[in-house]
Amino acid sequence: MKGSYEVHSLEGTWALAEDLAKELKPGDVVCLEGDLGAGKTTFTQGLASALEVSGRVTSPTFCLVQEHRGKNVLLVHMDLYRLSSESDVLTIGWEDYLDEGAILIVEWPERAGSLIPGNAKHIVFTHLEGEEHRRIEFL
Repeated sequence: MKGSYEVHSLEGTWALAEDLAKELKPGDVVCLEGDLGAGKTTFTQGLASALEVSGRVTSPTFCLVQEHRGKNVLLVHMDLYRLSSESDVLTIGWEDYLDEGAILIVEWPERAGSLIPGNAKHIVFTHLEGEEHRRIEFL
């Protein structure tokens, strides 16, 4: 997916996530960029739903990593904000998850530096005026 989209609701965000989910395969890395409250976790919830992951998806800000198992997928949601180096990222299981074929959803991907593969998908979230109004850009 490429392009910039404006959404005005949770349903709009989830619809874009569902479109992306159709393209994802084991080992993919999806980098989510944007300020707090910009919609990154909401988007991840939509991805999880589209990938038939059961259970509640919340922000991993305090626990760093959350694993979500679906029928045919391991979705790993990482928040790297509190990490400061690539070596820190490696200590939370980065390589193990990729070896296992997990789909990694990564918030604050700049903390992972060169660990982010060249084929990673990058999505930028911008909160616009209004409670649910956002721009979601697929780079």
